[in-house]
Amino acid sequence: MSHPATNPSFDIAHLGHVEMLTDKFDESLDFFTRVYGLKLSAQDGNSAYLRAWDDYEFCTLKLTRSDVTGVAHIGYRASSPEALERRVAAIEASDFKVIGWNEGDLSHGRAFRFEDPFGHVFEIYYDTNWYTAPDAAERAALKNTASSFTGAAPRRLDHLNLLAEDVTEFRRFMTTCLGARVTEQIQLDNGRLGGCWFTVNNKTYDLACTEEHGGGTGRLHHVTYATDQREDILRAADIFLQNDIHIETGPHKHAVQGTFFLYVWEPAGNRVELANSGARLILAPDWETVTWTETERKKGQAWGLKTIESFHLHGTPPVRKA
Repeated sequence: MSHPATNPSFDIAHLGHVEMLTDKFDESLDFFTRVYGLKLSAQDGNSAYLRAWDDYEFCTLKLTRSDVTGVAHIGYRASSPEALERRVAAIEASDFKVIGWNEGDLSHGRAFRFEDPFGHVFEIYYDTNWYTAPDAAERAALKNTASSFTGAAPRRLDHLNLLAEDVTEFRRFMTTCLGARVTEQIQLDNGRLGGCWFTVNNKTYDLACTEEHGGGTGRLHHVTYATDQREDILRAADIFLQNDIHIETGPHKHAVQGTFFLYVWEPAGNRVELANSGARLILAPDWETVTWTETERKKGQAWGLKTIESFHLHGTPPVRKA
């Protein structure tokens, strides 16, 4: 029996960057650089451009001063200028909201913006600013590594998790606009999807969407950077403890996708994760989505840790209770 290819386009190369909003800019910047271990590429009037030591692009986390928290936009890099135009044509032909072209920022060139049905803004770009180490101290000893590293700093941007009231509709958005495929999902007893994990390449996933239980709109669940090994995460837990950072859950292992995880809240309340994704790749062109039942998920994480209540309810921006 033959199967159709589940990733027909490869027009999108990878998740490029996330713009995170903070109402405690100085505290958040201190956390992401001094504690979490990202590197500061540049700053402009309202934003800090941050990256992990082996992110080749100038910026993978754009931290922006605001009076709210959450995510401002999500950026994906196209595979080529022609691929960018193909995706733009597909988005414009869809029934999803089009915002249009912008001229980019310090980290990349012109980009095309559009929006999912739940208020999350996405953009696709091709022209990007490759990071160049400004001095010998930042220059990597190995020519195939982007920059030097110190401490328990994460290696690269891995994924983010968004919240949506209708995960099935969000799945239609991702497959239509980005040509993404679903590697794993949660099927609830009530017929709804509880979560979907999407990839645009051969990583297991670069974006997850789970069901909104807090009553918010367009919210962020978390942003994740990857480490090389579990020991990096265990050491990071002690670093977070030493710096009075709220550790929400972990270290432990997820059942879905099998990642070793640690979740904390940065000073403004945005949830961030460190994860060791290991060597698991989706190389099969006819990969069949792994579906988890509600009963299976209620067993907890891989080794039995129960998912804590705040993990289902906390997102940013917080929902104001009347």
